[in-house]
Amino acid sequence: MERSRFLRWLAAAPLLAAAVMAPSRGEAQTPLRFAWDWAPQGYHAIWALAEERGFFRDAGLRVQQDRGYGSGDTITKVATGAYDVGFADINALVQFNARNPQQRVIAVAMVFDSNPAAVVTLRRTGIRTAADLAGRNLGAPEGESSRVLFPVFARAAGIDPASIRWTSMTASLRESMLATGQVEAITGLQQSAVFGLRAAGVPASEIVSLPYAAAGVDLYGHGVITSAAFAERNPEAVRGFVRATLQGLKAALADPAAGMAAMRKREALFDPALEGERFAMTRDVAILTPNVRRTGFGALELDRMRRLVAINAEVNRIENPPAAETLFSTDFLPPQADRMP
Repeated sequence: MERSRFLRWLAAAPLLAAAVMAPSRGEAQTPLRFAWDWAPQGYHAIWALAEERGFFRDAGLRVQQDRGYGSGDTITKVATGAYDVGFADINALVQFNARNPQQRVIAVAMVFDSNPAAVVTLRRTGIRTAADLAGRNLGAPEGESSRVLFPVFARAAGIDPASIRWTSMTASLRESMLATGQVEAITGLQQSAVFGLRAAGVPASEIVSLPYAAAGVDLYGHGVITSAAFAERNPEAVRGFVRATLQGLKAALADPAAGMAAMRKREALFDPALEGERFAMTRDVAILTPNVRRTGFGALELDRMRRLVAINAEVNRIENPPAAETLFSTDFLPPQADRMP
């Protein structure tokens, strides 16, 4: 009899252990403030699903998600502690950390493995290739990452960046100024510019994209960032947030419609059809790359980070750029087996 009870207890032990280890719905959760890069777009479904499906809860986190106002703004807010984690273009970390070594911000997981920066124009301009850009009037906000990186694209494409005439505007006016003919092309993230034009009524057949990556510009794009100080003080919170992000990413890729529905619950004006197309483009140009299929989601590689630092230091004329090793950490990533597509 005693032996029988012992065997039943032994069989049930793994289930009991799992129940003890799993966070309960009533368990206290760590609050975390998270800033997006921009206004709600399709790819933000990653974090809408992380919340809706309980990935944050399972990581012991209660996450406040807020829209962003550009990567530079998000990085500054994370550096100063206004937010704990953010989503931003990690190219901007090179200049920020060079100027603010005491407020160092680091990347802890990549989401856009390939930088989706592009020149976007309309067929009526006659621009079909990078060579056609010479002498043209391009528009973008000053300091916007794709504009800052344009000389790198120009060099890779074999054109003189000095031949370009620039018109500056706010990000909210960029697509409308192209649509109304005030500029001949714009720079920006491909999925943002293309679908910004679509939302403005421009037919998809009229839009021409010249991606930087297609010219051979091999740069990371947006990733999850936090301050080095916050990561040191709260390693488990950062590790949990990264894990939940990658779970949300996989969920959004597996069921884009559910991701768009989750975003619609958060944002009443969210257009699931349009944003579903935007997410599909983001997936194809920035997320599901050959490199990701080899290394898994979230990966950060030292050689690519060194190239990123060198390129950004050159175009921004940074005399003492930070070492690549100080701009990122892979310590918070789940095992590679858990990150494979």
